[in-house]
Amino acid sequence: MLIEDKPELKNSLAGKIILLTGAGGGIGLETAKALAYLGAKIIIAEIINDKGILAEKIINELYDNNQAEFYQIDLAVEKQVIEMTDYIMKKYGCPDVIFNNATITKMGALDEVDIAFWDKSYAVNLKAPLLLTQKFLPFMKERNSGVIVFVSSSGATPYMGAYEVFKSAQVELCNTLSMELKDTNVHSYTIGPGLVKTETAINAIQIVAAKMDMSLEEFYSMNSQHILDVESAGVGFALSVRNSDSYNGQEIGSIQVLMDYNLVENESEQANSTMRSEEACKEIQGYVKKIYMTYEEQYNGWKSMNVFEKQWVLRDFKKFMGLSSEQAHDRLKVINSNIQCGDYKALSSERMFFEHLKEYWKHQLKLLQGYEKNKNKLQENTQIISGWILDIEKVLVL
Repeated sequence: MLIEDKPELKNSLAGKIILLTGAGGGIGLETAKALAYLGAKIIIAEIINDKGILAEKIINELYDNNQAEFYQIDLAVEKQVIEMTDYIMKKYGCPDVIFNNATITKMGALDEVDIAFWDKSYAVNLKAPLLLTQKFLPFMKERNSGVIVFVSSSGATPYMGAYEVFKSAQVELCNTLSMELKDTNVHSYTIGPGLVKTETAINAIQIVAAKMDMSLEEFYSMNSQHILDVESAGVGFALSVRNSDSYNGQEIGSIQVLMDYNLVENESEQANSTMRSEEACKEIQGYVKKIYMTYEEQYNGWKSMNVFEKQWVLRDFKKFMGLSSEQAHDRLKVINSNIQCGDYKALSSERMFFEHLKEYWKHQLKLLQGYEKNKNKLQENTQIISGWILDIEKVLVL
């Protein structure tokens, strides 16, 4: 397994109890296997009996220490969710981690997907994670420790509404929860697997691709930079639990976690790092410093806003960045420091961070066109924000 490339991590989650929903196959099963390697006890909540039994058998045979227990459940049925939480509390007490991985998908145009499926999608993709949170959160608060993980799929995509509306809502649920849990040791974050070729995903993407007049191969080719294999996505999920304090309140992806653990490499970046001229290195340092100083000024400006204006701006920022303004500030400060010291690996591992910041500034530029009525100020501020965006684009191509 990929995670075995990090033997120093073996049993690092020993003694932890983790409830993992939808773990009978695909990314869920790979996540469970990786968590077992890390030493955790996994409760596999799965609707399909044969898959759940097999998953339990695979994990317990791998480690020969009864680390997995299968619990059959239909998460769309509220009564079953409550019965499961009661069972877990009596047998194990409150789990250390709730990992809301289970999902159901239905692709099609908004007016083509039956309302009954919208109801079921709500029940599985949003209501069940909320119920589990409500049942276990009081105990996590009482002991001041715990992790609640949501698996997100952010952004409107045509023909995926009945799935993504509720998966995106998990991001807002997590944002609300993390703000309520500020200054506690109960952590919450959302994680996306990226585009992974599981059986469920392939069946869904075939429908979406056809609606977009594309073949399945064309769709995957267009999104090739976002594709992970099933095992890698699962390992990213599992390892994120170890970094829950760092990811708290953020929306991250498996690829980011794998990069944080040096389990994936950007080959072109590795080659470029040995070929850059001294002039190119100075250019990179200059642009990154400009980006840091721009954000620093913007960040300090937000602090002086009135509470309602600041709340709106910071919520808007977090929607694009997947992390708070404070977290982004601290992260960019470290990136700049590393780059100025000649450590250009940050250009690879933090590429997604720069991409998100670029999209946020593009969003600000778009907003500017709508509210600035003074033509001279509009032109001046358009040039300023366009310059910020250009600085990031320079960094991303150097």
